[in-house]
Amino acid sequence: MKFQTQVGGEIAPIEVTGEAGRYMITLDGVALTVDARQTGEGIWSILLGGASHVVDVTEQDGAYAVDVGGERYAIRVEEESRYIIRTRGAKGGERGQVLKAPMPGKVTLIAVAVGQSVAAGQGLIVLQAMKMENEFKAQVAGTVKEIRVTAGQAVNPGDILVVIE
Repeated sequence: MKFQTQVGGEIAPIEVTGEAGRYMITLDGVALTVDARQTGEGIWSILLGGASHVVDVTEQDGAYAVDVGGERYAIRVEEESRYIIRTRGAKGGERGQVLKAPMPGKVTLIAVAVGQSVAAGQGLIVLQAMKMENEFKAQVAGTVKEIRVTAGQAVNPGDILVVIE
C-alpha cells in the first residue's frame, strides 16, 4: 500500500509491501527490509539493517507518537488516495478558494453557510466517495460567497462545491 507520511513538517511518500511481519518499505525512493512483530499493546520489536529496536507506538491527536531509542517522533500517516483527495480537491489563492470535487461522490455534510467567515483549516464540506467520508477544509481565510451543492447531492469530478472570497 502507498501512504504519505508527515514527520516534523516534512512530507514523504512511503510504500509498504509484505505480510506476516516481513515487509519491504520504500521511503522516499529508498528500499528497506524490515522485520516487525508486535510484542504487546503498542510495543513492537523491529529488526532493521541488522539492528534490533523496541518501539512504543501510541495514537495522539490523529498522529502516532513513536518512542524509539530514547527519542519521540510525532508521525502522521495517510493512505495515498485520501491524501490526494484532501490536498488536490481545493485550489486556494490570493483571491480566495474554489473547492471542486476531486472525484464522484455524495455530499453528506455542509458545515458552513453563505456569508459566513471561515478560517484557513476550517471544515467546509464532507464528501462520501469510495465508501469513505472525506472532509474538505478551507485553504484560505475569507467569506463563503457561494455553496453550489446541497446535502445528499451526488457530484462529479470538477463540480464546484464552495467558493470563498
